[in-house]
Amino acid sequence: MDGDVEKQIKEMIVERCFLDVPPDRIADDDDLMEAVGLDSVQILEVVVGLEENFGITFEDTDFDIENFRNVGAIAQYVRSKANS
Repeated sequence: MDGDVEKQIKEMIVERCFLDVPPDRIADDDDLMEAVGLDSVQILEVVVGLEENFGITFEDTDFDIENFRNVGAIAQYVRSKANS
C-alpha cells in the first residue's frame, strides 16, 4: 500500500466533506471533530470514501469512534484492513 495513505485520506476528507481547509493544513493527530468540525454524517461519508478509495469494507464492529478520531488513526486502520 502506498506510503502516503495519510495524504490520500486528507485529500479525500476535504473533498467528500466539502471542507474549506487545505488538506496539508490537517495534522495527522488533529482531532477531526474539533479541528475541522466533522460530524457523524461526514464520518459516514469518510467511511464510504475509504471503501471506494482503498477497496476495503467496514463491518458494523469497526465503527469505533477512535478509529476515526484523526488521520493517523484512520490510516492505521486502513493499513490493517488492507493487510487482512
